[in-house]
Amino acid sequence: MIPQDAPLTSLSWSSVEVRRCAAECPFLVICDHATNLLPDRYGTLGLDPAQLERHIAYDIGARGVALELARHLGATYVGSRFSRLLIDPNRGADDPTLIMRISDGAVIPANARIAEAETALRLATFYNPYHAAISAELDMLSAGGRTPIILSIHSYTEVWRGMAREWHCGILWDRDPRLAQPLIDALRTDGRWKVGDNQPYSGRLIGDCLYRHGTVRGFPHALIEVRQDLIRDEAGQAEWARILAEAIDRVRAEPAVAADLSRVAFFGSHTDL
Repeated sequence: MIPQDAPLTSLSWSSVEVRRCAAECPFLVICDHATNLLPDRYGTLGLDPAQLERHIAYDIGARGVALELARHLGATYVGSRFSRLLIDPNRGADDPTLIMRISDGAVIPANARIAEAETALRLATFYNPYHAAISAELDMLSAGGRTPIILSIHSYTEVWRGMAREWHCGILWDRDPRLAQPLIDALRTDGRWKVGDNQPYSGRLIGDCLYRHGTVRGFPHALIEVRQDLIRDEAGQAEWARILAEAIDRVRAEPAVAADLSRVAFFGSHTDL
């Protein structure tokens, strides 16, 4: 495991971090934008290093929440070990935003005129191994007789284009409501949190990570977004991991919901946008 505050360069490189936990746990916790790490050969992609500390490079606080949530649940964790500016694993391979040329006002020089060969290299070196690791963990869970349940942890800025975002967290989903809707209800019932339903983003994105590993395979899933000002430090990350774990436990305690989460089910193979 590499700490979040590790240097941005590394002599040895792996594009994915996997931490396996209790074999009997059906949950898989993933984090698509876990770090701002870049291999030596990419330098800073031509950016001022300060830009790599911004939300454009990774989901601030998300890795800490994901690791702690996995610990609470006894679940396996799979997270990326490369900046989303290198290539975004939460996009389809043919998505025009797979490799960002500009992000929230920052032009990424190394991506501005990227060649097809370099795109192919990044797919093979970073994007594909990350998705292969997720697939392998899901296959192991399925082979063990359990229906995998996928939780994808992300974070979002508290202010976007001058507008404050009022939600404390948001649950994103597409066609499969089995986990997302009960989780929204459980968090809202708590009374302390303003919870977005497909806010501040929509989960209806063809080819994204959960479309590929959840919707297409029929596994229950939800994407959880937490506002970054709430999880910038370890204390906030631990608190929100606990909040989420308690909500998930309440969801699983409902017999009808638990039965729904224990089966493979298909809700359509495409997304209505």
